[in-house]
Amino acid sequence: MIPSAPRTRLRSALLFATSLVLIGAPLPAQTPESVTVSSVMSGPFPYAMTAAPEGGAVAWVLNDRGTRNIWVAEPPGYEGRALTDYAGDDGQELSGLTWTPDGRTLIYARGGNANPTSDPAGVEQALWRVGLDGGDPVRLGPGGNATMAPDGSGFASSRQGQIWFTPLDGSGETRSLAQVRGGAGSLAWSPDGRRIAFISNRGTHAFLGVLDLDRETIEWMDPSVDRDRDPVWSPDGERIAFIRVAADTQIRSFQAVREAYPWSIRIAEVETGESTELWRAANGVGSRFWGMTASNQLLWAAGDRIVFPWEGTGWLHLYSIPASGGEPTPLTAGEFEVEDVILSPDREQVYYSSNQTDLDPDDLHRRHIWRVPVEGGPPEALTSGEGIEWEPRPLDGGLAFLRSGPRTPGHAAVLLSDDPRPMIAAGDPGGIPADFPTEAMVVPEPVTVTAADGMEVPAQLFLPHDLQPGERRPAIAFFHGGSRRQMLLGFHYRSYYHYSYALNQYLAAQGYIVLSVNFRSGTGYGMEFREALDYGAGGGSEFNDVIGAGLWLEARDDVDPERIGLWGGSYGGYLTAMGLSRASELYAAGVDFHGVHDWNVGIRTFRPDWDPDPETEALAFESSPMATLDGWRSPVLLVHGDDDRNVRFVETVALVEALREREVHVEQLVFPDEVHSFLLHRNWITSYEATADFFRRKLGR
Repeated sequence: MIPSAPRTRLRSALLFATSLVLIGAPLPAQTPESVTVSSVMSGPFPYAMTAAPEGGAVAWVLNDRGTRNIWVAEPPGYEGRALTDYAGDDGQELSGLTWTPDGRTLIYARGGNANPTSDPAGVEQALWRVGLDGGDPVRLGPGGNATMAPDGSGFASSRQGQIWFTPLDGSGETRSLAQVRGGAGSLAWSPDGRRIAFISNRGTHAFLGVLDLDRETIEWMDPSVDRDRDPVWSPDGERIAFIRVAADTQIRSFQAVREAYPWSIRIAEVETGESTELWRAANGVGSRFWGMTASNQLLWAAGDRIVFPWEGTGWLHLYSIPASGGEPTPLTAGEFEVEDVILSPDREQVYYSSNQTDLDPDDLHRRHIWRVPVEGGPPEALTSGEGIEWEPRPLDGGLAFLRSGPRTPGHAAVLLSDDPRPMIAAGDPGGIPADFPTEAMVVPEPVTVTAADGMEVPAQLFLPHDLQPGERRPAIAFFHGGSRRQMLLGFHYRSYYHYSYALNQYLAAQGYIVLSVNFRSGTGYGMEFREALDYGAGGGSEFNDVIGAGLWLEARDDVDPERIGLWGGSYGGYLTAMGLSRASELYAAGVDFHGVHDWNVGIRTFRPDWDPDPETEALAFESSPMATLDGWRSPVLLVHGDDDRNVRFVETVALVEALREREVHVEQLVFPDEVHSFLLHRNWITSYEATADFFRRKLGR
């Protein structure tokens, strides 16, 4: 943990470091002609930062133009270096980084069940081991998750309805510990390593189970008809805290849900299997569970306190409560939301990222890192400025995290109490390339758009550097995916939206005025905005934001009203199709990446048991672009991978067929065996180059 004594000095160092500019070779003059899609996409994307339990090392995954490798940095210098040396844009993901207790070895998963290169040999997902002291990675066996035993002897994993154990000392093969009906997830070892808690999802309900390795038995902790989740052990190993979400058989996917039967936190006594209710959400706002970004939704902190998320104020905040009972203490408060929550190693502090505006009102569209004592008290800002910081990982005397800026892609950084520095210097392999077109990037500004129904909708405006007074330019409105996302005033902390931001920057460099719209049903602006009335399959109320964005651009004196386009992916593809099918007089062209075109198809992708009554089914269809195709006049480019598991490829097939019947100009770009968030970097490049070319031809830039 960061010592309390130099806290003021550390905070000054942290605040200074967020404004650091990575210095490399002098950048050449950059013009729109010299900026390419490849160049704006050349910055590696870091993710999955994790701190070792001992020794102070940190590790993360770096996706460098499709080549994914694990990087590590160790004290005292914290200079980043590659730990693996995979090569090629092969679409094989790296995930699940897990440390051994001594902090000298990492377990990770490589691969998946997608084969975007159409490799005749097929693909696999397997667990591997690699040491910080050198040597090639060692394959441990099939699987995609590892939960390390407290003594470091091996790890547990879940696969095919079984719980497995893999030893790390070479003493034997992976063996089955238990076969569980409904499968097992959320594995959690007891502190003494004698038991494993897990969640068994049975469809309509979910049980908390405890596997006793000595007795070779499974005991269920107070089973009910409800859905139990997120088990966390007490430090003494005698109790388990968990969340219980009330039974709900209704399928309300992509529809507003503001209230539910209140969720609760319970404490189970492991020896008896009995549980008691520690806390229950109030009726009304916050009665529906909404989680934070964290390894677990409950954190057992120092002082026998439990930290948990709750949006009882209409905004997602942190609270802590004694495990013995009592009233919860608010740890954060205000009109903002928390993310990336983690305890300090001594469990006395909570670190988190948020978009709170204590330091700058524009921070509502950014992320900065804060910390607060688990007992409560004033939160302390650890970063600030134009940058965006996420995935905080507290160290002894410092803090590691990932960060980006409006003109700088994501990269790893460590901040020590007396020496703030980036982990990777500009120009180093794996860092930000020295020729990245930083000078061509623009700093977007926050704006507010009035939707067609009067709702105020936040957005970000990208203005070209060379825009002259009195000049009218083509404009493009962008709608993100999710829809539970928020675009920011800088490169995003999720790869899909990191790439989207890069394309918006490229379009601005080519002379377009770009408006990135944070439409209703997105996150970052409170529960009522996220659970917007009549959104999605319940009425498509976000279409009001699509119209408002187009009219806002049309009214600008620097926009040519005859040359306004729109684009988006996934949920943004849905809104692109809505705009073209219902407002072709406003939008002259659009690019639709793997969009939902019929909610009845889209919902069944996630819930095959979707069997609505005729009225609900009719409303879902009427809320879809397919319901209003007769009004579609503008040309469209459709982009889709045919192994998409989020939006079925048939959505694009059906739309192309229907538009052809109506003699609408349709262009298509299809990637065989590619998934929703493209695994191959070259497919991002191809699709974004096709997008830019399409707008160039249809909007005349």
